[in-house]
Amino acid sequence: MKSRQQKLDIPSALSVRRNDKGQIWSPVRQKWLFETPEERVRQEFLCVLADEYGYAPEQMGEEEDMTGRGSAQARADHVVWRSSADKAGRKPPLLVIEYKSDNITISTDDYVQGEMYARLSEAPFFVTHNHRETRFWRVRKDRMPGYLEEIESIPHAGATPKDIEALLKRLKVFKEDEFADLLHRCHNVIRNRDHLDPAAAFDEIAKLLFIKTGVERKLREGKARENLFSVDYLSKLPFDDPIASLFEQTKKTYRGDRIFAPEDKLNLKSATAETIVKELERYNLSDTSEDVKGIAFERFLGRTFRGEIGQFFTPRPVVEFIIRMLDPAEDQVVCDPASGSGGFLIRFFEVVRQQIYADVDRQYEAFKSEIAARKGLTEAARAKMLREKFAELQAELDQTREGSRMWKLANRCVYGTDANERMARTSKMNMIMHGDGHGGVHHHNGFLNVNGIFEGRFDTILTNPPFGANVEPTDLVQQSEVEIDEDVEREYRRRYGAEYKAARAALAARVGQPIAKAFALPKNAQGKLGKVKTEVLFIERCLDLLNPGGRLGIVLPEGIFNNPSLAYVREHVEDRARLLAVVSLPQETFVSSGASVKCSLLFVRKFTAEEQARYDALGATALAEMRAKHQGALDVERRRLADGLAAAPLGQLADTKKALSKELAAFEKRHEAMVAEQARGLLKQRFDYPVFLYEAAQVGISATGEAGANELYPNERLPDGVTETALEQYRRFCEKPEDFFV
Repeated sequence: MKSRQQKLDIPSALSVRRNDKGQIWSPVRQKWLFETPEERVRQEFLCVLADEYGYAPEQMGEEEDMTGRGSAQARADHVVWRSSADKAGRKPPLLVIEYKSDNITISTDDYVQGEMYARLSEAPFFVTHNHRETRFWRVRKDRMPGYLEEIESIPHAGATPKDIEALLKRLKVFKEDEFADLLHRCHNVIRNRDHLDPAAAFDEIAKLLFIKTGVERKLREGKARENLFSVDYLSKLPFDDPIASLFEQTKKTYRGDRIFAPEDKLNLKSATAETIVKELERYNLSDTSEDVKGIAFERFLGRTFRGEIGQFFTPRPVVEFIIRMLDPAEDQVVCDPASGSGGFLIRFFEVVRQQIYADVDRQYEAFKSEIAARKGLTEAARAKMLREKFAELQAELDQTREGSRMWKLANRCVYGTDANERMARTSKMNMIMHGDGHGGVHHHNGFLNVNGIFEGRFDTILTNPPFGANVEPTDLVQQSEVEIDEDVEREYRRRYGAEYKAARAALAARVGQPIAKAFALPKNAQGKLGKVKTEVLFIERCLDLLNPGGRLGIVLPEGIFNNPSLAYVREHVEDRARLLAVVSLPQETFVSSGASVKCSLLFVRKFTAEEQARYDALGATALAEMRAKHQGALDVERRRLADGLAAAPLGQLADTKKALSKELAAFEKRHEAMVAEQARGLLKQRFDYPVFLYEAAQVGISATGEAGANELYPNERLPDGVTETALEQYRRFCEKPEDFFV
């Protein structure tokens, strides 16, 4: 055993060493180095290589020249050989490691650089790492450079060829599938043991996941040595039924979100709940990456509910396209008033989070360049300044620090509601799994204000509202939809100010009244309230929620765009917003979600105050001109009818007056409709602008839900013959619309 230890160079445990001169120890180079953020990442991961994978510093090289020509531009951070003898003999290494500082989102360029170093040295593996993410890659010698294949991990020291062969079969997707399989296994345990239907079984898993994420987050924030929600943790709690007690605490945590009703309880046998906790122990949800958790949870949802609640899932390619069309940015406030599983809100959060990290990276790199250009700075001073700047920027990425950029994104920029209790809960958990932003999501009627969701507030709205159902005049605002715990209400008032108070007062005044009464579209020409399709009312609701200049991306049934009976809906939109684009989707897009209706995507930007005033003024002028133009015809008809009344025999005067009055009213109605139609035509000429139209044939999803060719945005599955995607055409259209018109 001793000779094997010597041969494999298995090290004793390593720990990061620092001195009071601002230096950090390099076990590989056997010397003190000034501690920059980049050097810190490198030396801390060296300890991981030693303690978790069994590699010794004697097997490693640091700042290794990969070309043999002394180029400072081709130095790998760490190179690991199979043994110190291989290193001494300059044999091909086992793996190459590329590090980046923590505020950097590791990009494809970093993967390619790591692969290049690995190919130059003939290493079969490479790693890209910072504290945000560690990714493991294999080098495919049978493929051209640039072909990237991610794997689950790297070999441990002493791994046999058989071990390595098994590892190569475990691609990164294994982690996500493994977690999804685990959730599905838990689902089956509940169904089999407690005889619950699939939806009810899912509800119980969701409750346990809410408990688990809450407990592990608190333990982590408290710097607990073991921050795991486990059977062992439960056994140490001073409760007769610890899981039930923790669920009561969880309900209190989310009471302002209406995710759980006060009477909700955990509907599992104690033994079943404990079994699920035991199954989930292998994943610490506060430590597992959002990438793994989020994808796994969505796969579990799709597998479990494809039949039951598929209509709540917007296909990922459609979500991605709508997000890219509206191009989210930091500090924008977004809402989905029919959030379903939360797909739009999650993707918005991910895109803006990436922007924040990229901006912090740019700031840090700019500071590095500035420091490098300063003359007279010692290496120690330069390293200290870099550490301080890095810490300052890193604080903006701390999601737990109130006021930081990431805290604002997670707590003040993302809002959603869903009237289905199960889906509101699912949406919230889905967001937690993807990195958070769940605090603004509620179980609530999407047509009613709640929390920070009220009129004139949002920069962006992304939604796929429910189709086909009606909002009836008998659907009334309930008192229960207005009531909020006083402490929650007090916090919302503090957070959102006078606009929130006014919105709440308006809602309270509507208790007992029809929900549709507050909207224009359900009213007919006589101002009477009728029933209205949910998708129609959601259009008006979204426009109400947008602030002036805010943008909307919405999935709608195609009838909204071409049904003559719905012209009034189209006119309502035209009167309040500028149409940006209409993209028609193929019939099969939503079939796998349980819907066969053909849909299109509508993108609009709500008028600014100045645009609205100009539009209204042009409309009033056009209407006045058309009325003046046709006034003669109206006068002629009135005189004709007056002459008819004057010529009527005395005995028929009453009946004639009644008939002629009815005829005049009908004429005036037709006349006013004709005037209004011509005035609208004139208004469109004077308030003219181009609209992007696109009919898509392939959008990345088949009728069975399988991935397919996608012409919506740049991706790896472009259909044959497509050289410019819908998104690329739209961007070109925005720059030069005249190119699209003959």
